[in-house]
Amino acid sequence: MKSRETLIRLKKFQVEERRRRVAQIEGMISEFERIRGDLERDIKIEQDRSGIHDPGHFAYPTYAKAAIQRRDNLRRSADDLKAQLEDAKAALGEAFEEMRKVELLGERDQMRERAEDDEQAELDAVGMMRNSASA
Repeated sequence: MKSRETLIRLKKFQVEERRRRVAQIEGMISEFERIRGDLERDIKIEQDRSGIHDPGHFAYPTYAKAAIQRRDNLRRSADDLKAQLEDAKAALGEAFEEMRKVELLGERDQMRERAEDDEQAELDAVGMMRNSASA
């Protein structure tokens, strides 16, 4: 029984680790998207300030070019993280299912032990009744 409790604790730990990983990835995606939005605004401001909106123009602001590149890098990184997030969510689901199976086995074992204890108590009671009747 002790090994079952240890296994349940291990499975709960694994679920929590995977849950933290999902939250971490979601936080990173959110942060990347926030920064990307800030860069979009910076690019627009820089384009409006210079009056040049065509990145191919020879006088296009250098800061806007760098901001566009960074924005695009953040978009790719966020897309990569979204794929990792799907994998992490799948791993979390699997870990949760494994934990639930172990918990159900533990509950079944406890029910079996209680039934055995109840049966033994009944046998003890019968034995005591027979003992007191013969005395």
